[in-house]
Amino acid sequence: MAGNYTFTMIKPCAVKNRYIGAILTDILKAGFEISAMKYVRMTVSQAESFYGIHKERPFFSDLVQFMTSGPVVAAILKHDDAVETYRKLIGATNPENAAEGTIRKKYARNVQENAVHGSDSDENAAIESNFFFSQFERF
Repeated sequence: MAGNYTFTMIKPCAVKNRYIGAILTDILKAGFEISAMKYVRMTVSQAESFYGIHKERPFFSDLVQFMTSGPVVAAILKHDDAVETYRKLIGATNPENAAEGTIRKKYARNVQENAVHGSDSDENAAIESNFFFSQFERF
């Protein structure tokens, strides 16, 4: 997967605000292909596992509560230099610091409700993709 794939998740806030179509349109217009996609609602256990790297951080329980508050859209995206290209497309974690035209600038409310998750490395893209998708579910 290294290099050409990344993982994204449209978060519950963006799903609730009906931004799925707009966000997917932005992703496709940027030249990404969707290799896998599903609409799911994570359990508390799944969210704790997915965000386990943050377990000792003070925001962990709020993050788990937020990510289980509604459904998400999980997807594997394909593009040359996918992780870096997608990180540029989504913008800074804090939408106040995100560049104009980025996904977070357009659809996020704040640092937690920042519309989308994007992998921060090729290694994490593989781990996160494997969390949600079997090899059978990828195209």
